[in-house]
Amino acid sequence: MKRLSSSGGVSPPPLRRKVESTTTKTAVASFFTPISEKKPEKISWRITNKSLIAGKYTSGPEDNAQTQPGKRRKVAAFDLDSTLIATASGNRFARDASDWKWWNNKVPGKLKQLNADGYQIIILSNQKKISLQTELKGGRSESKSLTNFKEKVLAVMRQLDLPLSIYAATQYDEYRKPRTGMWKEFLDDYDLDVDDRLDLEESFFVGDAAGRPGDHSCVDRDFAANVSIKFHTPEEFFLDASPEQVIREFDPLAYIDVDPDAPVISTFSKQHPLELVIFCGSPGAGKSTFYWKYLKPLGYERVNQDFLKTRQKCIKVATDHLSAGHSVAVDNTNANIETRKYWIDLAKEFSIPIRCIYFTSPPHLCRHNDAVRASNPSLNPESRTLLPGMAFADFARRFEEPTLAEGFEDITRVDFRFEGDEESKRIWGQFWI
Repeated sequence: MKRLSSSGGVSPPPLRRKVESTTTKTAVASFFTPISEKKPEKISWRITNKSLIAGKYTSGPEDNAQTQPGKRRKVAAFDLDSTLIATASGNRFARDASDWKWWNNKVPGKLKQLNADGYQIIILSNQKKISLQTELKGGRSESKSLTNFKEKVLAVMRQLDLPLSIYAATQYDEYRKPRTGMWKEFLDDYDLDVDDRLDLEESFFVGDAAGRPGDHSCVDRDFAANVSIKFHTPEEFFLDASPEQVIREFDPLAYIDVDPDAPVISTFSKQHPLELVIFCGSPGAGKSTFYWKYLKPLGYERVNQDFLKTRQKCIKVATDHLSAGHSVAVDNTNANIETRKYWIDLAKEFSIPIRCIYFTSPPHLCRHNDAVRASNPSLNPESRTLLPGMAFADFARRFEEPTLAEGFEDITRVDFRFEGDEESKRIWGQFWI
């Protein structure tokens, strides 16, 4: 059937678009080779701590960096998706193991040149959609998501045919960027964590999560900052584009590099022989730390729902302490007027004043505090586990700023500032979310 164009003429038949295949001649030949004649696969896989996937591809002779004794290793590290490769379908996520193409046709040549220049090339990728839960003993096969990932990565590595390692974080744990677990695993695998064998000044990381307008996050740029190497976006590294504006929603250094003589809080002291103090603030705002440092020495007994589990149990324990003549600090979030009224009514029952300490930490700071605490036993004396994102969203949804009109004698505002020794400062000052 002929097609009419808008100008009234007959349109030519549609041109057939040439589809670029990512399948190599080597892969085709390998498919038709009898199993008994096939060479051993060049990639080996392992899973660490039921979380980290690590794959190492060898291409025959050792790479240039490994054959130069006495030279410090230069590392060229890359994110995978939207940095080295993109989906061939145009979908945000790949449909299957074959749904990929090079992010740009310059990528393979650039990587081969890096290898020739003596760089150790690695890929560090967050892959939260991969499930490792079915990777069980007793003959169970690995998950489809893991199989697809391995097949795709192998296809990429075969096309490059370079010495190359990949690390993929599947959980929200120490391996996930911007945290440095994948980097530490790499250093350990290649014995680069000793004897000053790594050239940090010449090493770099390339990733698309760079904190630019429109980027989904800043984790790649933050990761590079954590391990102290240079950072480039794919556009900058492969296409020589100019750097773009960076928008960081949170930088921990802003809470460290402050005037050390500035007071942490307004003057706070016990005003009455018996009184009730309640905290108001998001999870991760520093409430418990504040109690142990400032209120415990003043003799306040602590009530905390994380440990007592229910409000009713908290009220009972607080009632027991007050009946025994002990002042009480309620270390809960107490997000809204309705929740705080339970404690105001309790103070009225005892005819004692009630005071409020309001912790003003913004959401990103609270999530950072929570992640640091959960990931570092030395900064987690109460062994708190990582809170789900819903805990912060729920507080934000319910939050109503406390006012004196509710019945408080006074409200002490606490703006967060980090306090700790140099090692604690080093840990806390990294990016964790």
